Amino acid sequence: MRFSFSRLDAALLFMTLVWGSNFSLIKAALRQMPELGFNSLRMTLGSVLFAAIIQQRHGLRAVVARLERRDWIALVTLGVMGHFFYQLLFMAGVARTSVANSSLVFGCTPVTVALLSSSLGHERISLLRWAGVILSLAGIYLVVGQANQHGASLAGDLLILGAMLCWAGYTVGSRSLLTRHSPLVVTGITMTIGSALYAPFGVPSLLRLDWTAVSWWAWVLLVYSAVFALVVAYLIWYTAVQRVGNNRTSIYSNVVPLVAMAVAAAVLGEPITARKIAGAMAILGGVALTRLELRFPADTPSEA
Repeated sequence: MRFSFSRLDAALLFMTLVWGSNFSLIKAALRQMPELGFNSLRMTLGSVLFAAIIQQRHGLRAVVARLERRDWIALVTLGVMGHFFYQLLFMAGVARTSVANSSLVFGCTPVTVALLSSSLGHERISLLRWAGVILSLAGIYLVVGQANQHGASLAGDLLILGAMLCWAGYTVGSRSLLTRHSPLVVTGITMTIGSALYAPFGVPSLLRLDWTAVSWWAWVLLVYSAVFALVVAYLIWYTAVQRVGNNRTSIYSNVVPLVAMAVAAAVLGEPITARKIAGAMAILGGVALTRLELRFPADTPSEA
C-alpha cells in the first residue's frame, strides 16, 4: 500500500479552494447585482475566454471541422444540462440558501457520480474508495450537518440539489467525449452552448440595473468567478476526469465544504466550531484514503 500525490492532485486541491470560496463571493456580489444578470455576464466572459484559448491553441475552425454528428449531439446535451440548467439552478439556490447547506449538498457529488458511473459500467468502485467516500461524507455532516441554518430555505436547498444532480450527470456524461476530444474543447463548447441559452434570461435584469450602484469590487468578484471558477477550475476538473476517471475526481468535491465554511466565516460571519474542525479532519482523511493504492505481489513485475 502506498500514498500517491501528483501535480494533478495539487491542481484539484487548488480547484477546491476556488469553488469553495465561490459560494461566498457570489453571495457577496449578488447584494449589488441580480442573479440572472450577474451570471449571464459571468458565463459570457467565461465562454469568450474559452474561445480565445481554443483559437490560440487549436484554431476554432479546425476544432469545429473535426466534430462529428454524434459529438454535436453529446455537446448540445451536456451544454443544456451541465451549463444552462445547472447554472439556473445553482445561482437561484445560492441566492436562497446558506453557504453551509449549498456546500453540504454538493458534498454528495462523489456518491452520485459513483452510483451513475457504476450503473453505466464506466468504473468499478473499490472498497477502499467507498471507505474514503463514506468517511468524507461523515466529515461533511460534522462540518455543516448541525450548523446554524443562517439564511437557509427549503426552496434554496432543493434548487441546489437539482444543480448537483445536473453537475453529476454532466461529469459522467462527458466521459465518452473526453476519450476523443480535449477537456478544453469539450468544456469550452458546452459552456458556449449553455451561455447562449442562459444569456437571454439575464438581459431584462441588466436593462433594469442601476449600473452606478455597482461597486468596483463587485466587478472584481464577477471577473474572478468567471476566470477561476468557470475557466481554470473547469479545465482542472475535466482534465482529471479524462486522466483518472469520474470517481477519483469527484471525491475532491468533499473538500469544497471545508473551504466554503472557512471563507463564509471570514466573509459572511458564519461561526467555526469544534464540530466543524473535527469534520474537516474527516473530510481530508477521506480524500487521503481514496489516494491510497493497494499493491499485491501479482502487480509487480517478476524478475527474469
